[in-house]
Amino acid sequence: MRIALFQPDIPQNAGAIFRLGACLDVPIDIIEPCGFVLEDRRLKRVAMDYGAHAIINRHASWEAWLKTSQPSRTVLLTTQGSKFYTDFSFRDSDILLVGRESAGVPSEVHSAADARLAVPMVKGARSLNVVTTAAMVLGEALRQIGHFRQSITKGK
Repeated sequence: MRIALFQPDIPQNAGAIFRLGACLDVPIDIIEPCGFVLEDRRLKRVAMDYGAHAIINRHASWEAWLKTSQPSRTVLLTTQGSKFYTDFSFRDSDILLVGRESAGVPSEVHSAADARLAVPMVKGARSLNVVTTAAMVLGEALRQIGHFRQSITKGK
């Protein structure tokens, strides 16, 4: 299981996802270009000391990332998802992809995803923050694959 950030815009969100990955032992992929400098002080402030424990892989572009993501499934988290994440069967090799905070992902990225999942929300709600969405979906995915029993309870 991995989390991939497609051209993130907001350093605080990226830092929070780095912290999420570090705490749950889930590697992070950054698909550049980013809307900020990865050494940004705001990024470091949010990630705190967890940033040093996160496994972060940087990819120069969408095309470069595609070359490294096989044979994993790319699971796009999107408000335009065709299925709710609560109705999806996750695999331990899945990559959860979140889009840019300001614009989501372009159509070629959307269509390249193996699955497009949404979070159920009340009528009229536009979207959740990418960190909230990633945490919700990652929690369910890790539960399904038994990650918490394997790593957390063993004191990893």
